[in-house]
Amino acid sequence: MIGVIGAMKVEIEGLKAMLADPVTETISGIDFTSGRLGKVPVVLAVCGVGKVFAALCAQTMILRYQVSALINTGVAGTLCRELGIGDVAVSSDVVQHDMDTATLGDNVGMISGLNLVHLPADPALVRLAEAAVRSKGIRCLVGTIATGDQFLCDAGRKQWIHNTFHAIAGEMEGGSIGQVCYVNRVPFVILRAISDDADGHAPENFAAFVEQTARTSVEMTAALVKGMSDEQGMGEIASED
Repeated sequence: MIGVIGAMKVEIEGLKAMLADPVTETISGIDFTSGRLGKVPVVLAVCGVGKVFAALCAQTMILRYQVSALINTGVAGTLCRELGIGDVAVSSDVVQHDMDTATLGDNVGMISGLNLVHLPADPALVRLAEAAVRSKGIRCLVGTIATGDQFLCDAGRKQWIHNTFHAIAGEMEGGSIGQVCYVNRVPFVILRAISDDADGHAPENFAAFVEQTARTSVEMTAALVKGMSDEQGMGEIASED
């Protein structure tokens, strides 16, 4: 079974509408809907905004549904010139830009206990995700996605995150999902459509624009899951886990 997590309802509802034989149960206040997307058994959830909700959701998916891989989908702000609104960022790895024990001699972003800053996404999932995006004719960039418990709207902070971590996009959930998957040895990938420039110049009709870019993320996620239904694709993931 494949797990798919989005922070907001708009990021998951389109996928739920595609499910065959959906069944929903609520755990810790989060609705988990399982069913089939094409040939693939999946479980979908709207985790809520922020790292704690995202981690809670990911851990529940792993323990309750025993997912073999996890996808985090949704929207993000760009942190680089190469990605514009409507493009898609795919994670090569994730970082948590608000994790900071540098006063103790650590590197900024280092996760205590793991002693890592960059947590790698699954290479096979990354390849499948990139192929799914490009198959739709949408511009895609693979790179570091940065997570923190703040909506990025300051040009200076944006530049600092980009310079410090070489991050291409910023959001509020993927890094914690990546951490949960890393410690549980579950393959993951983050797939984010760019909804704003993360420096305070978001479109005036931001809410409507988020809906538009969320539809892009839904389309890309569905294409990715379809690609994973191919036996070769699933075999790649299993062999690299």
